[in-house]
Amino acid sequence: MGQKVNPIGLRLGVNKTWKSKWYVDPREYAATLHEDLKLRKVLLSCPEVQGAEISDVEIVRKPQRVSLTISTSRPGIIIGSKGSNVEKLGARLQGLTDKKVQIKIKEIKKPEADAQLIALNVARQLTNRGSHRRALKMAISKAMQAGAQGVKIKVSGRLGGKEIAGSEWLKDGRIPLHTLRSDIDYGFAQANTSFGAIGVKVWVYNGEILDKSKKDDAGLLVRKSARERAESVEARS
Repeated sequence: MGQKVNPIGLRLGVNKTWKSKWYVDPREYAATLHEDLKLRKVLLSCPEVQGAEISDVEIVRKPQRVSLTISTSRPGIIIGSKGSNVEKLGARLQGLTDKKVQIKIKEIKKPEADAQLIALNVARQLTNRGSHRRALKMAISKAMQAGAQGVKIKVSGRLGGKEIAGSEWLKDGRIPLHTLRSDIDYGFAQANTSFGAIGVKVWVYNGEILDKSKKDDAGLLVRKSARERAESVEARS
């Protein structure tokens, strides 16, 4: 059941947020959405960012400005020598929108435990004709060493050049997909090999995110009310 739902989409508004943040008139919604998609597509295909290991692109729209926050494990590649690559990137993206484009770069401290970067890394190894089992084992062991509480990777396609497509998965630790308070990171990448496309899905569990304002859980409240009832009975007797 849990594998059929994108874990990030399931948790929107609970402990995950949207990758595009803006509000426009309903008549402008479609055009703005397609502009966002075009910005992401052009950004990821630019030669200035190749090899930068981009995990996520967040778009925030203000009345006169569009801010793109690029999450990457190798910010030096995007910045370039004295910021030359960022300027080229900004000029390229500026041609796609009539608003001023602002680029921010956010460094990922633990790339081994980032789901999207794990998926890209496994897909790269599969494209280079590497063993899929070895790639999965290496990626999972590195993620667990980096502090993840659970990792699951699934690959689907003509694995190892087989005639019939199939899927294999490997898992370590816990992946509570149905627990809404659990912090599940999800990534997908595609390896385009000479014998067809192979899809790579990655789930990373980073523990639970609890609402600090609600300190008492259901069990504590039940025990508390039982204790209060017992005390009131003793007081009456």
